[in-house]
Amino acid sequence: MDRNQRNISRKAAGIQKSIFWPYESLSLYYETLSLDFRVTYVILTIQVIYYPVLAIVAVPVNVLTIVILSRGKCGISKGVTRYLVAMVAADQLVVFFDLVLSKIPMIYMPFEVLHWSYRGPVCNIHAVILYAATDCSVWFTVAFNFDRCVAICFPQLKLNYCTGRAAALVLGTVTLLSCLKNIFLYFTLDGFYSISNMPLLCLESRRFFSDFPSLALQAIRVLPTPIIPFVLILVLNSLTIRHVLLASRARRRVRGSRDVQSPADPEMKNRWQSLLILLLMSGNFILLWALLTLYSIWDTLYVYFETYPPTSLVELGYMFQQLSCCTNTALYAVAQTRFRLQFKESMKSPFRLMTKLARCCHTSINPQ
Repeated sequence: MDRNQRNISRKAAGIQKSIFWPYESLSLYYETLSLDFRVTYVILTIQVIYYPVLAIVAVPVNVLTIVILSRGKCGISKGVTRYLVAMVAADQLVVFFDLVLSKIPMIYMPFEVLHWSYRGPVCNIHAVILYAATDCSVWFTVAFNFDRCVAICFPQLKLNYCTGRAAALVLGTVTLLSCLKNIFLYFTLDGFYSISNMPLLCLESRRFFSDFPSLALQAIRVLPTPIIPFVLILVLNSLTIRHVLLASRARRRVRGSRDVQSPADPEMKNRWQSLLILLLMSGNFILLWALLTLYSIWDTLYVYFETYPPTSLVELGYMFQQLSCCTNTALYAVAQTRFRLQFKESMKSPFRLMTKLARCCHTSINPQ
């Protein structure tokens, strides 16, 4: 947890346990709160409903998306399918370990139960898994962008790199590096902590910070996720879009000079479809991670800014970041007709099964 959330806890001193404690704090201390804290308490009040609804929708939809993509009936290559499945699986882990096991319990569980559940090394292990899953989710997106950039811009490398085997190797390497990067977090956290009876999970150890430069630790934590991926995705997308536009103009001039009534170019159509999926996935990441990326940069360089980033910024950033773990299915539905059809069929399957069971029961009870 960060220093701003500690300040929220101090402001909430004296408020009894209630899922609407931010609203109660806002009502009691409205005149004494700054604009930032007023906005923060409004956001925290919204989170009481927002996070549970998001979890209820995201968990089954992500599982269904993984099943549909794994079947391989969406007309997507094996390499792209593995990237998409890995991205949704990582998002599902983030939803489970962050939303289901962290943010929702912080809202609804009594403090005594929460303290007992996360005391000792349990909180540290939870933090390691959560950060590793988040890193995987982010870097799987970067790997997918790089794969599509190679496929579109460098056809000579496409045959060797854009394969199912290469995708499995890249995904495995990213997973291993993400786990190794976050293992050190176990030794930098003190476990469960609380201020003014408000729970804060896994605060940084003061002993570790006294032995290790704080700025260096912050750089190790925020540069790999999300700052560097954010920049890489922007660069890769810029290269891909530029290449597609230039190739489209060149082929249009060549085909136009040959035959004015020439049919649609199937190769360019495939490129534009690949670019559509790429832009939807990348745009989703960039838009929903923008606030958290801004907060990470500001929080790392707060010494130079001489002011801490607004607390409302990080809370809103977390809300958008959680939403980014739940939107891939909608993006696939927009970009892929076959996925849409498979999704509709999967949604109808339970009702068809229930209808068949009802007919069987009716036949057995009332035989002709």
